[in-house]
Amino acid sequence: MVIDGRTGVLHMRFIADAMLGRLAKWMRIMGCDVAYYRRIGDRELVNLALKDSRMILTKDTLLIQRKKAKGNFFLVEGNSYKDQLKQVAAQFSLNPYKYLLTRCIECNIPLMDITEEKVRNGVPEHVYNSQDTFLTCQGCGKIYWPATHKDGIVKTLEEIFKA
Repeated sequence: MVIDGRTGVLHMRFIADAMLGRLAKWMRIMGCDVAYYRRIGDRELVNLALKDSRMILTKDTLLIQRKKAKGNFFLVEGNSYKDQLKQVAAQFSLNPYKYLLTRCIECNIPLMDITEEKVRNGVPEHVYNSQDTFLTCQGCGKIYWPATHKDGIVKTLEEIFKA
């Protein structure tokens, strides 16, 4: 866990094994700090988890038997990212909407506000003319803005977390 320097809020940090790419993506959509590497060995994953104070999310029963992983993992069950997301959110009391779309889905870096002038040449003209708010990732430079896909994301989360 780590305290966010901007907000002073205590956040759980995670690292997902290579089998949990969709789970990692959806957790990032929810604003969770989730390290994810498509190709990473068990030893390296466990060492990174320890070094960066991250909880290991895994489906690998051999990985959790490693001495260094003891007490620092959550064994995710099932193959559906929706079921997996529901499990992890319940286990760690994650609010799926509180930090929605505040983190880069690709880089895992918190998004920052950016002025319209700075995005003028980085977004399609119709987006520039129709949007007032833009966010950017300091890592990859990707630019985000409110759009109809946000409605689809919220709808998917509502389906997953319905009572």
